[in-house]
Amino acid sequence: MNDDRPSSAAGDERPQKSWLERLGQVLQPEPKDRDELLQSLREAQQRDLIDADAYAMIEGVLEVSEMQVRDIMIPRSHMNVVERDASLQEILPIIIKGAHSRFPVIGDNRDEVVGILLAKDLLPFVANGGGGFNIREVLRPALFVPESKRLNVLLKEFRSSRNHLAVVVDEYGGVAGLVTIEDVLEQIVGEIEDEHDVEEEDTDILQVADGRYMVRALTAIDDFNEFFRTDFSDEEFDTIGGLVLKGFGHMPKRGEQVEMGQYRFTVLRADSRRIYLLEVAPLPQGRKTDAGDSGEPLSAI
Repeated sequence: MNDDRPSSAAGDERPQKSWLERLGQVLQPEPKDRDELLQSLREAQQRDLIDADAYAMIEGVLEVSEMQVRDIMIPRSHMNVVERDASLQEILPIIIKGAHSRFPVIGDNRDEVVGILLAKDLLPFVANGGGGFNIREVLRPALFVPESKRLNVLLKEFRSSRNHLAVVVDEYGGVAGLVTIEDVLEQIVGEIEDEHDVEEEDTDILQVADGRYMVRALTAIDDFNEFFRTDFSDEEFDTIGGLVLKGFGHMPKRGEQVEMGQYRFTVLRADSRRIYLLEVAPLPQGRKTDAGDSGEPLSAI
């Protein structure tokens, strides 16, 4: 018996359009520059062809291709380092306090990085009571990169060399800071919670030492004022991060500082789009910025 109706098999041969093909349709005609490409992607997101997270990551990938190491590196002054001649008993407190997995090892000064120490390599010696420890035997080679290296190139280098940390050097060969694979990935996927972040989910302000505090940038200005007994205005911004961002006048890099009222704010974690974590420390006694607690023009350092 003949049946002129199309078989189910024939019907199945017609492929469904993938999200990539549908995205391609939206991107027609071809964008002429990066701004047009982003506009097309925004339209695709508005049409639910891609979700907001996918759009943010695509935007991050495009930004990474234009950013340099100097834009995200941890400044030299904020590096946690281990001295080459230190004993195991001297190294352990640094490892525990820093809570990192990798530490640059220096010689006479911070410009002489002789290698990288992995915290896990100390475990056998700790279990053995420290017997036979020689830091030179466990050192890993350090990867050095210039401040001007593009982040997409660095990410490829991290993958091929299996390194997770690189020492950043300036044009004169001096150490300018360090950068990790996590720092690069955060430019694409957003903040990755780690040992620098306030661990308690319900804690926006955490005292660390010597009158210094770690403060989430999303902390409400009202909560900040109540805790620090300040009087910052919340008429323009809801969060302390927004107020600090206004003070910089630009998206700050990690390690940049700005003074407001009786406190100095240091950016501990930020990406190309927002600030995540701040260090707040009181200014020397008797010193106060001209802005007082109003949050108006601040002095950036």
